[in-house]
Amino acid sequence: MYSLVVPVYRNEESIPDLLEVVEDLAARLDGELEAVFVDDGSPDRSGAILAFELPKRRFESRLLTLSRNFGSSAAIREGLKEARGPYFAVMAADLQEPPELVLEFFRTLASEPCDIVIGSRTARDDPAPSRWAAELFWRLYRRLVQPQMPPGGVDVFGCNRGVRDRLVDLHESNSSLVGLLFWVGFRRKAIPYRRVQRARGRSAWTWPMKLRYLSDSVFGFSDLPIRLLLVAGGIGMVASIFFGLFVFTARLLGLIEVPGYSAIAVTISFFAALNMFGLGVVGSYVWRAFENTKRRPGAIVMSNARFGSGGPEE
Repeated sequence: MYSLVVPVYRNEESIPDLLEVVEDLAARLDGELEAVFVDDGSPDRSGAILAFELPKRRFESRLLTLSRNFGSSAAIREGLKEARGPYFAVMAADLQEPPELVLEFFRTLASEPCDIVIGSRTARDDPAPSRWAAELFWRLYRRLVQPQMPPGGVDVFGCNRGVRDRLVDLHESNSSLVGLLFWVGFRRKAIPYRRVQRARGRSAWTWPMKLRYLSDSVFGFSDLPIRLLLVAGGIGMVASIFFGLFVFTARLLGLIEVPGYSAIAVTISFFAALNMFGLGVVGSYVWRAFENTKRRPGAIVMSNARFGSGGPEE
């Protein structure tokens, strides 16, 4: 049995085409497909259309309805919890990723030594402003959060039951499912594809949502802002010392005649840098406490083999 998880939000116009695509996928998989649709508090008629149409379709399906919009990561997580596996794939409801990618995910997971398959965008047919914005977003993501992220980013992926179980066991809010997908490790393979232009409807992936996603990813997976604060504070303290020597020398040479200027300038520059450095030190302790509150495991065991006289036992 193959499990397909589809988060749905503001996809009313694309649902008829989506159901036809899923029905074709089920036929190509000899009926061994269950589709788990997750209505992420969509304000349009997406949930109602799915509830009406799914009983008519020739594939096994489930429809989860969330109480409000929790975001695509939370919706995918809930879908993965309910899916039965042993192989799972996530598909976007707007059909901008080719459906054949899902088949490739399942084929790779079933036939190759691979635990996670990610769709790596090599190109996209979106309008130029949207394309430039996406490139900037994923460039920042790679620089600040996950250096191993493909340049085009990741929206869809597949995994086996072992990875699914680890993902749903990580109880984190305001986090990034894609970030967790890279954090858990395992054997990973990227499959390149070209993202096509959206045929129906408008994208709900707005700039505020992108910025929130990026900030959740940065603060959930990286202490880079704290390290930058430490470095800037340290450099500032050293610079303030040299600046103080310069001001003191200029005062002795009579180049500075304003009373009290030297003391004020040196004091402000030094203690401003000291304050920044101190915030970095305090932030380092806060980061470590924050890491512990997330309760991620210290390590993940991918396999546990026991060997006896009769051969290996899992």
